[in-house]
Amino acid sequence: NYSRLFIALYFIIGAFSISIAKRFVKKALFSLSFFSKKVLLVGNEEQINTLKNEFEENWYLGLKESKSSYDKVIIASKDMSTKDINEQISTFLNEKCELYIVPYITNINFVNSTIMEYSNIRYNAIQVENRLLITKNLWLKLIFDKLFAMLLLPLFLILHVVISIAIKFNSKGDSFFKQPRLGKDGSEFICYKYRTMYENSDEILQKYLKLNPEEVIYYDIFHKYKSDPRVTKVGKFLRSTSLDELPQFINILKGDMSLVGPRPYMCSESKKLGHNQNVILKVKPGITGLWQVSGRNHLTFKERNELEIWYIKNWSLWTDFVILVKTIKVVLLKVGAH
Repeated sequence: NYSRLFIALYFIIGAFSISIAKRFVKKALFSLSFFSKKVLLVGNEEQINTLKNEFEENWYLGLKESKSSYDKVIIASKDMSTKDINEQISTFLNEKCELYIVPYITNINFVNSTIMEYSNIRYNAIQVENRLLITKNLWLKLIFDKLFAMLLLPLFLILHVVISIAIKFNSKGDSFFKQPRLGKDGSEFICYKYRTMYENSDEILQKYLKLNPEEVIYYDIFHKYKSDPRVTKVGKFLRSTSLDELPQFINILKGDMSLVGPRPYMCSESKKLGHNQNVILKVKPGITGLWQVSGRNHLTFKERNELEIWYIKNWSLWTDFVILVKTIKVVLLKVGAH
């Protein structure tokens, strides 16, 4: 006889231990070429290079490019004509190998799509939707945000006391930095952060830019400065660890922001968003997001927009969870932080 507590703990511990063990076993096996699957890449050079980099960097896939013997074939269909795609498919379907086709449409995640078959006319229709504009998904995301923020509230209060004291000792001024940002549907809200700059920051910046004009060009591209003279010593630590954004939990509780979403853009950046704001400003901004875990300050403003639009169109609760887990890694390793 086994107790119900034992059975419950067995499956809970097993769920975590098996997943962790699987990663270690796969990494060990895939380090040997014998266990890796060989892949032939055919088609668009740009997509092929992207796939090559993914195979090299993501060991968990266990894939390796090969042009001679291969177990899989991936056809990168971008810029290929319908005739060429059909010819490639016909060629490789006659071989005993797995065949995959990478669509030329890259801003939609077809994993979340439903395929409708019209068998009489041999047509298929792929359902595509903007997932973060569906009412059911918005409610799911809202409940997830509120629960997570409430769970972390005690920890936030403890850290707030310590951080506020450190800021006060380092420089004069308030602990909080408040700034109007663009929220859902383009409405403005007050975004909270910890103050990381000196009070006379504008004066300091003007002097610095006169001596370093190249910083103006850098800011136009990345919307960041390489070395910001306005930042205090405590502020540098808060930024590198992303602790300066902790007060945005207040924005979540107020309903201005989400846990995961596009970054809260400054009001002055509205014009630079251009037509992208029709998508990006349809949802609440987030404390973290796909941009933060995909390169952060190493990405241009345009690349950041593209990532955030992809996230909105292809949202799922699992995606939010993955981004949160990756955020922990990014914060701990200080990846792309200034």
